[in-house]
Amino acid sequence: MKAIILSAGQGTRLLPLTRKIPKCALAVAGRSVLEWQLHEIAQCEIDEVVVVTGFAAESVDDIARKSHGVPVRTLHNHYYAQYDNLGTCWMARSEMEVSFVLLNGDTLFEAAVLRRLLSASEEIPITVATDRKDAYDADDMKVTVASGRLARVGKRLDIAEVNGEAIGMSRFTTTGAALFREMLDRMVTGSDGAKLWYLSAVDALARRGQVGVRWIDGLSWGEIDDRADLDAAQAVVASWPRPEISLAGQSLGAVRGK
Repeated sequence: MKAIILSAGQGTRLLPLTRKIPKCALAVAGRSVLEWQLHEIAQCEIDEVVVVTGFAAESVDDIARKSHGVPVRTLHNHYYAQYDNLGTCWMARSEMEVSFVLLNGDTLFEAAVLRRLLSASEEIPITVATDRKDAYDADDMKVTVASGRLARVGKRLDIAEVNGEAIGMSRFTTTGAALFREMLDRMVTGSDGAKLWYLSAVDALARRGQVGVRWIDGLSWGEIDDRADLDAAQAVVASWPRPEISLAGQSLGAVRGK
């Protein structure tokens, strides 16, 4: 299965840290966000990773060229500044012909999170990884679940009906991929297409009963939107094994004589 990571954005709420590099290249406990993601992905049943780049793409290309235990290539979105991530997904739609996992470039997660998502029933075309917490704020991508299926997903849902939040990771079967591409085609050309998140397309499909959820209660993950999140991410990864990033096929441990 393929994993597609959306890493085209700059992360303006993290300025000035992201003045020259994108959010996914920021360091967390000595490794970039993207390196942490690739390290965890390599421990799962993923055959290749496509990282969609945009702002300061060269820095992401540099990370991708290292050895991560899974094949990685990049795909540049030349229109990242004009479109939100629904447009980024539409630009990458040719990578969505068969089953795949879609990840936000600012979501940190331990491998167990992805494994749990991959174990979801393939009878459901699209499955969204979701978690619960005691309270939700305006920035959370909230979800409403009914009869085991995703009913709605969005930031502006009625808080009285919210059951959890989407963590920025979804699995699409081949059928789900086709449904998603069709919805992307429909929505990206709308009057507000440039401003939409890709989860707007998932929300539309959820209202048709075509989206399920996979709860990840008790597993470790975090999202990085601002400086407070970046600081909190240090604690999130503190207990995780550190990635051994390789240069020219040689691990850093070997380079340093370990």
